[in-house]
Amino acid sequence: MRDARKALARHGRWGAAAVTLAVALSATACSKSGAGDSSAADAASGGSPAAVTIKGDIAFNDANLAKLDAALKAALAGKDLSKLHEAMVVNVAVDYWNAGKSGFTKGLADLGVKGVYQAPANGRLDQQLSLIQTLRGQGITGLSVSAIDPTAIKAPIASAKSAGIPVLAIDSPLPPEDGADLYLGTPNYQAGQKAGEAMKQALGGKGQVVVLVGSLTTSNAVERIQGFEDALKGTDIKVAQKLSDGMDAAKALTNAQTAIQTNPNINGLYGVYSYDGPSAGQAVQAAGKSGRVKIISDDSDPQTLKFIKSGVIQATVLQQPYQQGYTGAYLLAAFKVLGKDATLRIVKPYLESDGTTLSSGVGLVTQANLAAYQTKLTDLGIG
Repeated sequence: MRDARKALARHGRWGAAAVTLAVALSATACSKSGAGDSSAADAASGGSPAAVTIKGDIAFNDANLAKLDAALKAALAGKDLSKLHEAMVVNVAVDYWNAGKSGFTKGLADLGVKGVYQAPANGRLDQQLSLIQTLRGQGITGLSVSAIDPTAIKAPIASAKSAGIPVLAIDSPLPPEDGADLYLGTPNYQAGQKAGEAMKQALGGKGQVVVLVGSLTTSNAVERIQGFEDALKGTDIKVAQKLSDGMDAAKALTNAQTAIQTNPNINGLYGVYSYDGPSAGQAVQAAGKSGRVKIISDDSDPQTLKFIKSGVIQATVLQQPYQQGYTGAYLLAAFKVLGKDATLRIVKPYLESDGTTLSSGVGLVTQANLAAYQTKLTDLGIG
């Protein structure tokens, strides 16, 4: 389907661009990080642009999810969980999902139930579908899944549901009519809005922006870009291009380089997939425009955080995959043991206004709160 150079999912990695990125990143200068609002450092190669202040936020939805976890735990107290065997299947084996795996493992341990975490090595759809089929044969009692393709996974979900296996959509929503019992993840439109607000602050309300994205058709990407564009309405900021890289990090780098080389009016880049931010950072840095071309990215790839620290990327919008794993383990147990209706009654007070989304939260990391965010990861046992 696609080869190993391509990061074939929303949280894909570099492929051929990895070595180049690593070399570029090793040369970035470190600047201070602390608590509160941030002023992006001026990189030496980028002249002396005006300081940018962007307000960060790493609260996510942790407080509400902690209450929900406690409520589910209380409802499950005294129930026989010995026959539960849960599965978490994500869309690709990358660093992003390490936090989700940690949360799922911790949730299983706290519940005292068995479970397995799986990720297709190259993010291929056929691999994901094969993993789900194999897990079905191993007798799983619940499945949480970040679907690569919502259409292709419809039949496997319907089959699982007919066998009494609850299905929880994580990371990327699935239509309720397609069988998922609930969506636990980021409200993607809100995440896009947060990115757009950060871009407005970074550009001062005027400029031209290029969107870098792995796919222009996947639901989470579509929702994020829509939220981003809506946040820019009423300003003099124009989205000049939306460039799909086909989930190939090397292509993302080329797209970013071409965009800033061919249009001197581009002063902003929005990277939607996890590798798009680092690709944008490398392109801007190589062009000698660090600090002058502002970058807002998504996700907390380690290379993205390095570019945040050096001031090349101004801010990154974050999800909370740890909670998708941890609370996901509790929800799968509750759906199976308590039943769907009883579980949804417990969950209802914590749902978003659409009545179908349980938000794992949306965060924003800048230079100023980077250290606090990294401490939070350490506290959760995530390297």
